[in-house]
Amino acid sequence: MEGERVGLRAFRLADGPEFTARAHESRNLHHPWLFPPTTVEEYEPYATGLIEGGARAGFLVCERETGAIAGFVNVNNIVRGAFQCGALGYGAFAHAAGRGLFGEALGLVLGQAFAPSREGGLGLHRLEANIQPGNTASIALVRGRGFRLEGLSPDFLHIDGAWRDHERWAITAEMTAPGHGFT
Repeated sequence: MEGERVGLRAFRLADGPEFTARAHESRNLHHPWLFPPTTVEEYEPYATGLIEGGARAGFLVCERETGAIAGFVNVNNIVRGAFQCGALGYGAFAHAAGRGLFGEALGLVLGQAFAPSREGGLGLHRLEANIQPGNTASIALVRGRGFRLEGLSPDFLHIDGAWRDHERWAITAEMTAPGHGFT
């Protein structure tokens, strides 16, 4: 999947050195919000879980011009049946942050997530993004892609040694349909 400035591709084990170097360079940007793997030893089981699929799908965000990994977007905790929902996890790397690349990348992921499985998509109906209230950049990203704020989940995830509150943002396939303000 490709946009104007970024493309999405599957994780590969061979991406470990570049991914972990970028994650290591981005520690200050990511703290205290997320902690992607910063060593190849940490990366291998992380990527393997995304490569094998099942209840997760992972996408590397790459700059089209250079092919450099700009970050990642994962759809985690995919629940099928009547729910057809997944939870987003994502992070831009420091060299790519603030350049508008992730708005484009998230749009590509939404297209893939909501596309029917018979067309190679994930066939989901709903995506959630659970974001710590102080993470204004992440909130701006999902708000800019049409997600709606649904509420606050106190003590939702254990991150950086403490249970953290998260705002629950969500979008459905219908909200991305033409005429509903999705771009």
